[in-house]
Amino acid sequence: MPEINEPYAPGTPCWVDLMAKDQRAALDFYGQLFGWRGEPGPAEFGGYAVVQKNGRPVAGIGPAMAPEGQPEPPHVWTTYLATDDADATVSRISEAGGTILFGPDDVGPMGRMAVAADPTGAVFGVWGHKEFFGAGLVNEPGTVLWNECNTRDVPAAAAFYQAAFGLTARPVGEEGGDGYLALYPASDSERPVGGLGDMATRFPADVPPHWMTTFAVSDLDATTATHTKAGGTVVLEPMPTPWGRLAGFQDPWGAVFCAMQPEG
Repeated sequence: MPEINEPYAPGTPCWVDLMAKDQRAALDFYGQLFGWRGEPGPAEFGGYAVVQKNGRPVAGIGPAMAPEGQPEPPHVWTTYLATDDADATVSRISEAGGTILFGPDDVGPMGRMAVAADPTGAVFGVWGHKEFFGAGLVNEPGTVLWNECNTRDVPAAAAFYQAAFGLTARPVGEEGGDGYLALYPASDSERPVGGLGDMATRFPADVPPHWMTTFAVSDLDATTATHTKAGGTVVLEPMPTPWGRLAGFQDPWGAVFCAMQPEG
């Protein structure tokens, strides 16, 4: 079901956001690309914008701000994994060999968040829900379709996400032969909530481990044309996959993401 009205299962990607070098320009760019609506939010939340599709929250775009004495955060899409208890999850992340980069901190009455890196170097967020569960619409054009961790040490990453979030990694479909694994939450061993991919055969050596967000679109060719016209770069030309046609994009400020036109 694309509409989400209850907490996500622990370990499920529940939100994505972008700390933008130019928030207004990013809101306009992604609004044109995906049909999002959003404006800078209140000052007490740093101007963070919760953007919507069909009246439902689908992603966040905030202004890039450096904590005192720290460099400005990179212009990248961050995937947040759901938890019922952010503090306990942060403890498990540390015990499993991960690194806490920020938090956990309260975000008003909405929830409690942290940012961490797994032992292989992939950065992700932690979202402990209170009033806000995360994306209220998924798997529809203009919303998040899939999130995957691309790493150069699949066994280490699989063990980490099992220990920190209870996610089980298993081979899936035709990609299994390339070391691609699906991630299943403890509450549902039949429905994968994310992926875990081996970078060795798919990425240049200088690309670091990362979490990648894929957005659903209804017409990939039209989306590619809109993206290019708006100043974005195509880093992976549209190609067929067992699940639909996929392309890789880079926005005008450097953030990389994917778009897929699902089969059917």
